[in-house]
Amino acid sequence: MAQGLGKLPPQAVDLEEAVLGALMLEKDALTTVIDILKPESFYKEQHKTVYEAIVALFNNSEPVDMLTVTNQLRKTGKLEFVGGAFFISELTSKVNSAANIEFHARIISEQAIKRELIRIATEIQQDAFEDTTDVFTLLDKTEQALFEVSESNIRKNYADMSSIMREAILELEAKKLQKNGLTGVPSGLTALDRVTSGWQKSDLIIIAARPAMGKTAFVLSILRNAAVDFGHGAAIFSLEMSSVQLVNRLISAEAELESEKIKKGTLADYEWEQLIHKTNKLHKAPIFIDDTPALSILELRAKCRRLKAQHDIQIIIIDYLQLMSGDTSKGAGNREQEIASISRALKNIAKELNVPVIALSQLSRAVETRGGDKRPQLSDLRESGSIEQDADMVAFLYRPEYYGITEDENGMPTSGTAEVIIAKHRNGSVDTVTLKFISKYTKFTDLDGMNSFATNYGSSFPTEGGISSFDSQSMAITLPSKANNPGAGEVPGSKGDAPF
Repeated sequence: MAQGLGKLPPQAVDLEEAVLGALMLEKDALTTVIDILKPESFYKEQHKTVYEAIVALFNNSEPVDMLTVTNQLRKTGKLEFVGGAFFISELTSKVNSAANIEFHARIISEQAIKRELIRIATEIQQDAFEDTTDVFTLLDKTEQALFEVSESNIRKNYADMSSIMREAILELEAKKLQKNGLTGVPSGLTALDRVTSGWQKSDLIIIAARPAMGKTAFVLSILRNAAVDFGHGAAIFSLEMSSVQLVNRLISAEAELESEKIKKGTLADYEWEQLIHKTNKLHKAPIFIDDTPALSILELRAKCRRLKAQHDIQIIIIDYLQLMSGDTSKGAGNREQEIASISRALKNIAKELNVPVIALSQLSRAVETRGGDKRPQLSDLRESGSIEQDADMVAFLYRPEYYGITEDENGMPTSGTAEVIIAKHRNGSVDTVTLKFISKYTKFTDLDGMNSFATNYGSSFPTEGGISSFDSQSMAITLPSKANNPGAGEVPGSKGDAPF
């Protein structure tokens, strides 16, 4: 098409010759440009073939000069194709040194990017004229092609073992400097971060629970902690609630004002002052909310790419998975197949953007019909077993008090507590973490008060002559008076019924 308009594709043939000549003059020149230039960066096929021979010599730890390159081309049977030994000697006469080789290499790379953009634009134009082409598939294809071009300067298609090992060692050194043990995006919940070491890059995390367990409140808590306390860009795609409703929940949790008061607007003057004062950090947080209903996986992928490119988001949250629609261009299938394609696509987004993707999921009613404590399990994931397969981590939210269970197996009160049951953890251990759930503020926090008390007294609270009442919301524990129980020991500094 470009030639039909009387134009040549972008090229820099003279610089290609100069770069190839410099590579054969100085043995260390290739290390400067090997991350910049790929064989397809060269416009002329002969130049591409010569560069491939140079790279092959480099990979074999052999010297690179005019004679070795000529011999390498002869061994592969491509010497005559490039123009013979005379052509190779001509290249070395085009330049005197490798002084400006990096600058020249970047110009060659830029011309290659322009040619790639022309190729993509031509294909898009051809596909757009086709009536059989699905427009949303075309949009996704265009976004993906442009994203790959923009990433091509910093991402290689493959890596050898030595470079991966270097990267792994550098990562380990960086982790060693992390005194808190966090290697991913922190949730801000100490007990949970201790198990996960933070939400890891490229992981797909499924948070599943029955309705009214607090799934949205949980992800809003970790979203707020990641963005406000640690400054990580965070995006949430809410298919169930509007953006204003989500922000109202964030305000309620941040300012510690009852969600009912915020919903009705019945705030006293001092509560308004409290709201304005406490939400100052929230106002400046790098949080991005999208409340598009019935969001398709194609739209999600496109929006995530833009957010990553423009705002460098570090975590993506979807609320929730079953409300999404799959790729309709691939023909109608049953709902299970559609959910399977969505979960695979979410894992691909996590890998492509190298960020953790947290997706909420509903559980089937089998939980309710089951006897006992009704703790969820992996088989309860609704509509598709592929969710379990694709996820790097599956965690269930469970609040015993919802089912009228007032004490756990250790005799501990369950009021105001929630369990995060990590049932699958591809890169770590499975465990159960207990958190504090404050329903009036719709927020999850650390169970620090209870944890510290359990640390002092063991896995369960003292019962014999010990606790007369326990308030899980304020974490206040009241001990009985010694006067009422002469044989009981007295807590130092307490008189009568005193909160501990």
